[in-house]
Amino acid sequence: MRRPTIYDVAERAGVSKSLVSLVLRDSPKVSDEKRAAVLAAVAELDYTPSRLAAGLAGTRTRSIGVIIDDFANLWFVEALAGLRAALETGGYALSVADARLNAHLGVDPIDAFRALRVDGIVLAGEASAEAVARAGVPAVVLGTRALVAPDLPVIASDEVEGGRLATQHLLELGHRRIACVSGPGASAAARERGYREAMAGASATPQVVTASATDEGAARAVSGALFGRAAGQPGSGTDAPTAVFAVNDPMAVGVIGAAQEAGLVVPEDLSVIGYDDSPLAAYGIVALSTISGDPRELGEAAGEVLLAELGAGGAARGAGTAGVTGGAGSRIFAPQLVVRGTTAAILRP
Repeated sequence: MRRPTIYDVAERAGVSKSLVSLVLRDSPKVSDEKRAAVLAAVAELDYTPSRLAAGLAGTRTRSIGVIIDDFANLWFVEALAGLRAALETGGYALSVADARLNAHLGVDPIDAFRALRVDGIVLAGEASAEAVARAGVPAVVLGTRALVAPDLPVIASDEVEGGRLATQHLLELGHRRIACVSGPGASAAARERGYREAMAGASATPQVVTASATDEGAARAVSGALFGRAAGQPGSGTDAPTAVFAVNDPMAVGVIGAAQEAGLVVPEDLSVIGYDDSPLAAYGIVALSTISGDPRELGEAAGEVLLAELGAGGAARGAGTAGVTGGAGSRIFAPQLVVRGTTAAILRP
């Protein structure tokens, strides 16, 4: 069955195609009678305007492109929910692209969004400054990214401070042999930096194990590096850690699994803290101590900044935080420590 077109709507309503376009753009230049006729024809024909056609006509497509870099990362679940909550007030739809998913095709997702004529872009994953400039639409950086684009507003959590918070929590529980399981990306690097600063402040020796940002990757990395040192007794060497800070929650779960495989009990033998306070962390069977950067709040703030840039009536909360690197409207949020059941005071020296 052929989909109805704008010409069909115009014929049904007895008006011109240009007048239908004015109604669809909610123009005040249309009489109430003509507007009612067009809207009735739209309903009768079940007509859906083409976003691409609107873009080609120079009007807004009411779509926002969101670039992420890992669909498996639960941080994006809440961040996207926050974005949606903010942008739906302006009638915008979200289109999400994973920068890594189709990397083998050599297609930059920003260029793909440009072809779709999105009205704005949210950079919740890594992108090149050149591609952002080519897009030619308002953009907001969501989260700590390696992207260097000083004119773009940045909405992020203070991830260096978050790394310090996690490590300080373990130090206050009496731990001194604290390992950090780090991973790739700017966020992981910032969290690791906070760990190193807290360890230096306590005159403790840092021990960093690098892994892929997954539970399996973390489990593989720590099984040999942390829990396979003492002959016959994994994890019981004099230099074995009594606590581990993992730079995201799935990695923390991987550490817990590897510790259990090595015969260790969490938190009695090993305290473990993650980062992001993802839905996984709150599961009763996991009850993971973690750091919350409140990705939903960050997503909402990013959406509000983008709405303001689009002139859609949105207003960014706050006028920008002092010391923030980024364009006007940038904000850095303070992270929070969330203590659950995987960290405890040290029981062995």
